[in-house]
Amino acid sequence: MLQESIQGMNIRPEGTYVDVTFGAGGHSGAILNSLNEKGRLYAFDQDTDAQANAIDDPRFVLINSNFKFIKNYLKTFGITQVDGILADLGVSSHQFDSEERGFSIRSNGELDMRMNTQKQLKACDIVNTYSAEELQRIFSLYGEISNAKKLANTIVQERSNAIFKYSLDFQHRIASCITPHKEYKYLAQVYQALRIEVNKELEALEMLLLQSKDLIREGGRLVVISYHSLEDRMVKQFMRSGNMEDKIEKDFYGNILSPFMPVNHKAITPSANELENNNRSRSAKLRIAERRGNGAA
Repeated sequence: MLQESIQGMNIRPEGTYVDVTFGAGGHSGAILNSLNEKGRLYAFDQDTDAQANAIDDPRFVLINSNFKFIKNYLKTFGITQVDGILADLGVSSHQFDSEERGFSIRSNGELDMRMNTQKQLKACDIVNTYSAEELQRIFSLYGEISNAKKLANTIVQERSNAIFKYSLDFQHRIASCITPHKEYKYLAQVYQALRIEVNKELEALEMLLLQSKDLIREGGRLVVISYHSLEDRMVKQFMRSGNMEDKIEKDFYGNILSPFMPVNHKAITPSANELENNNRSRSAKLRIAERRGNGAA
């Protein structure tokens, strides 16, 4: 949803923008095309592989860091407010297609799943060391898996015979937990849960959203593309209430007091044409919010 997200940013040619999920640089390139010589774009990506896609443009800066540190890094460049923040969450195509990264259920790479390969914790560490209770928690909470307890116990039992290391071996050894003909969906949920735990994705998203209240100036836009219900729920509630608890506050007249005003009250989903050309976009949901004046925060 490149065009929809860029349109949603309502870009001012001389403005300052942040792409917190640089990846292959598609969104950043489109933003730069909308800026004049005074405009500026700062991009974040914790994956060092993204450095190979850095754009040679004096208006552009690529920061090799997790976006949860957005406020501190922008401050080092003298930036305290911006006109818009774009986040395209989830795993990049490069990460999915790199077998050695372990993100895809179709490849037989090591169970790694680190977006930042400098970090220690891998997915194989989780399945080999977490207790049954801890495993049940992440599979239930992050994967929304109905038989999370059975899965956790199966993993603990299996690793007593041999540790887990590679993807297809892991899938084979948990096969008894999977309902026939629902293998793909089940494994996708398992891998999602492991990936979220490895990268602490929900914690990072929460930190980004909370900092956006201070960073985005009045009239600026927050644009987020999410790929599963946990992320989308967080984004929807934050854009509506301005907090993680989704606590709606109102003034004396019943008007909602929130730092943001949702631009699209219903999530934007991919067009039929995009689904045909990019099957990975099928679960994408785009939400856009505009920063209200400080008096509304």
